[in-house]
Amino acid sequence: MRLPNMTSLYGRIFAIFWFVMFLVVLVVLALPHFDPRKTRDIAPPDYDRMLQVRDRLQHVFSHQMDLSHILERLEERSHRGAEDNKQRLFITDRDGNILSSHRRPDFMQRALRNFVTTIDDPLQPQQKLYGKTMLSGPVPIQLAQGDFYLYVGMKWDEPPHFLLQLFDHPFRLLFAVMLVSTPLLLWLAWALSQPARRLEKAAQRVAQGIFEIDPDLERGTSEFRQAGASFNQMVEAVNSMISRQQRLLSDISHELRSPLTRLRMAQALAIRKQGDSPDLARIDLEAQRLEQMIGKLLELSSMQVDSHLTREVQPLSSLWEGLLMDSQFEAEQRGKTLCVSDIPDRQVICHPQLLMSALENIVRNAIYYSKNTIQVRLEVKANRLHILVEDDGEGVPEEELDSIFRPFYRVSTARDRHSGGTGLGLAIAESAIRQHSGSIRASHSALGGLLVEVSLPLLKDK
Repeated sequence: MRLPNMTSLYGRIFAIFWFVMFLVVLVVLALPHFDPRKTRDIAPPDYDRMLQVRDRLQHVFSHQMDLSHILERLEERSHRGAEDNKQRLFITDRDGNILSSHRRPDFMQRALRNFVTTIDDPLQPQQKLYGKTMLSGPVPIQLAQGDFYLYVGMKWDEPPHFLLQLFDHPFRLLFAVMLVSTPLLLWLAWALSQPARRLEKAAQRVAQGIFEIDPDLERGTSEFRQAGASFNQMVEAVNSMISRQQRLLSDISHELRSPLTRLRMAQALAIRKQGDSPDLARIDLEAQRLEQMIGKLLELSSMQVDSHLTREVQPLSSLWEGLLMDSQFEAEQRGKTLCVSDIPDRQVICHPQLLMSALENIVRNAIYYSKNTIQVRLEVKANRLHILVEDDGEGVPEEELDSIFRPFYRVSTARDRHSGGTGLGLAIAESAIRQHSGSIRASHSALGGLLVEVSLPLLKDK
């Protein structure tokens, strides 16, 4: 499986993150320059309108030689403009002194005086916001055969008050920008992490023995698309390999039946011709044992073929309740006692026949080799099911505890032919448990015999 290039992926994430942060810082640094209360150049359309106002005034007062009369007319017009939320006009001399017929200056005249002091070059008109009035100027104008400067005050409705508050408090501005950019960053993190989550869930399904391809893995960034395609190819290859191996085992088992049948027929003919003899009886016994082994192999292969593809959610009680009741009945028939704890009310993703066969082989092995008592306990710890099956039999030597799950392995103390069995029961159980991402181990029981402990992952509670 080809893993995503994490260096390239992390590099892309960091590049996007720092680009967004750069934009945030750029906005924070640039926004104050758009504050209308800061002196700035007049836009060409506004400057053209001021020139039109200047030309209109020069035309209206072209024959008026009394400057005081012109100022009174302009102030009357300015006051009417203030009441009608229109423009107000102001005149200054070349030295920047405000010309007015009123002795007591109003707010706008004080604002104009402040604005005039900020003008460095009269040939470069500026504008600045005072309260809700935008002052613009100066523009050269000729009135009463004199040279003066014209300033215009316009009602200003933008920007909204809250933006001015942001301009006055940089930390508020920074907070507002972060408030806008945080959802973008969260969405970016979510979008980049989704393919990783899908790949993680797919790996968890495989760990649980569910070998299914997921088309969604081949979406997202190029690195994860490649990794998803490789992951699906790996799952298909594993499915094919497991299926071939299991079918090979099944075919071999079936093929062994033919020579075994011919052997049994030859043995029957020999008995008919020569009568019973110890040698023929031994041949018959070994043939029976071989038939049992082949039967177990066929059972194992039939259960395992495509078992990794057939998984379903099953309650623990539906899997093992009937099996444990039958085992108790079998133990009673042998004059033994089988004690079973309550089955937890939980669910497991499994191949039902495999898990039922696994526990059946473990419990039957305990019943067979016990003296009087068998105990079966089912416990849930850390979202895993622990099954403990122990008996009071002779047990297994310490050095052989790890070997009893090997196919056809027979414990040294049980090698005599009267002990029965083919050595496949615990091997079948171990294979089934391993296919369900579980574990199985053997140890000495407090009852004096063998303790087999199984651990299986459970479906998480909702």
